[in-house]
Amino acid sequence: MTKLLEGRTAIVTGAGRGIGRAHALELARHGAKVVVNDYGVSLAGEKEDSPAHAVVAEIEAMGGEAVVNGADVADFAAAEAMVQQAIDTFGGLDILINNAGFVRDRMLVNTSEEEWDAVIRVHLKGHFAPLRHAGAWWRAEAKAGRQRAARVINTSSGAGLQGSVGQATYSAAKAGIAGLTLVAAQEMGRYGVTVNAIAPVARTRMTEGAFDTSAMALPEDNSPVVAWLASEEAGDVTGRVIEIDGSVITVENGWRHGPSRDAGARWDAEKVGPALREMLAEAPVPEPVYGA
Repeated sequence: MTKLLEGRTAIVTGAGRGIGRAHALELARHGAKVVVNDYGVSLAGEKEDSPAHAVVAEIEAMGGEAVVNGADVADFAAAEAMVQQAIDTFGGLDILINNAGFVRDRMLVNTSEEEWDAVIRVHLKGHFAPLRHAGAWWRAEAKAGRQRAARVINTSSGAGLQGSVGQATYSAAKAGIAGLTLVAAQEMGRYGVTVNAIAPVARTRMTEGAFDTSAMALPEDNSPVVAWLASEEAGDVTGRVIEIDGSVITVENGWRHGPSRDAGARWDAEKVGPALREMLAEAPVPEPVYGA
């Protein structure tokens, strides 16, 4: 087996179970040293024993190197300490896989403020905080003449790209992650960092309670794409969102400028309707929201 990631160090958040666990194992198989992060919470958000120790044991059993990290990735200081743990333990950091998250599925009008805040915090701030601290270290390394071929792979979702009925909060967070990916890719490229996102499809404990998952792909079906994006070979790919659904990989197009009209002056409200209807007729029909 070709080891794409030999000698590289990775952090994988939310790596105790599901897709994150599969990523950690796949990266280790390709030679990466892995910081296995898992805060250890139930789907209801209650603290429980972290399964990260079992993942580390699996990696060590295959001859790899890994350590446990129990940080809450949305805690700014804890995220900084997690990045520092990778640097102190393995001598640096090359790869950040932002994967941690959970759901509070509700119809919009039934969503509480606490549910909204919790989901946005873990998904969106939980991507920002590790990325911010890893990015600052990579910038410092580049300025010191030690630029690394660094890679960030964020985790968006079809819910964030096309929307999903009953998942307004989750969809908003995942859309935010896609936007964060675009900006980070542009800002951090000068330091040798690529930033991409995946929109994985998999049967996990997060999806099993929401709908019929019997035909869905397995968590590990997503990880080979992540392993390649994390490699030095992928240095020319950045600012992309890639959906993975079993054997199908799709490059998402995202928001693009479409048909337009220029009135040459401030628009009159009466003229907006006819012009906008013309443009809507010329534009592609939006993909349906999941569950619509």
